[in-house]
Order: sequence, then structure tokens, then C-alpha cells
Amino acid sequence: MSELATNLKKHWYAIIVKPKHEFKVFEKLQGSNIESFLPTIERQRQWKDRKKLVTFPLFPNYIFVRLYPIYEDVLNVLKIKGIIKFLGATQGSPEIIPDFQIDSLQILLKNKQNIDLYPYLKEGQKVIIKNGPLTGIEGVLVKKDYQQHVLVISIDLLGQSVCLKVDAFELDSL
Repeated sequence: MSELATNLKKHWYAIIVKPKHEFKVFEKLQGSNIESFLPTIERQRQWKDRKKLVTFPLFPNYIFVRLYPIYEDVLNVLKIKGIIKFLGATQGSPEIIPDFQIDSLQILLKNKQNIDLYPYLKEGQKVIIKNGPLTGIEGVLVKKDYQQHVLVISIDLLGQSVCLKVDAFELDSL
């Protein structure tokens, strides 16, 4: 560790890895003594002859790493085969993930809570219905509830709108 790093605090960052390389990259990070976190979930899968619990990455193609915000540490991560890039708002500058977000996720997984992915949508966001009989309908998300969201479809020229309740998993952002 460089002298500069002794005065800095480690932060969590997200890295994007090649599809289906999460476990291989995670092992390489661990082997390189880079603090990392690969959130996983177990799901039962059915084959013709058997059922089996299979471990999957909770967020496919993403792994979290905790490093000092210095070029040397970032470069050591990027040298690992299978890593595409750091996730960040601007090209070349990794974005910090607040500790409480990773801590909360680690506690949930450690305590074997039954968790599932949930669509990340914001009120006021334009969305489209991606499956079901209403596939292709576009509107604005006006209210989020746990399972049901309220979607508004507007006819701007008339100054009129209609609303409907849809399952959260039927929506996708535009």
C-alpha cells in the first residue's frame, strides 16, 4: 500500500464483468487479496431427472470491490481477466457506493432472507409494459407500491389521461 493510501478511506465500487464470469472473477479477486463481494441467491432448478439448489449472482455481470481511491488499486482490479470496467457516471472515474447500501445487502444475505430483484423505477419516469396482454403500452409511472404500480397514459392533444394498475415486473424504463 502506498503512503498516500494510509490517509485515505476504502470505498465500495461496482465492476462489470463478462457474462457468466462472476464466480471466476470473484475467485481471482480473492486470490489477489482484493476485498470483494459477490451477492448470490440460491434457487431450485428442475431438470428432467432431478431438482437441485443452484447458486446464482443476485446482480448478473456485477461484483463489488472495496479499495482505496487511488490509481494503483483501480489498475490492479482492471488487470484481472474477465473484468470489463468500473461502473461510473463518467468514463474512467469509478463511482463510490455508500457503505450502508453494501452493509444492508450483506446483512440480508447473511441472515438468509428470501430476497428477489425488484425493478428500479422512479415516480415520474416514462415506462413501457414489457409483457402480458398490454405489452407495448407506454406511460408515466405516478405511484409505486410494493407489487402494484399506477401507470398513467396521456393523450396530450386532448389534455386527458387514463390510469391503470400494473404489476411492477411488467414495467421497464424507456
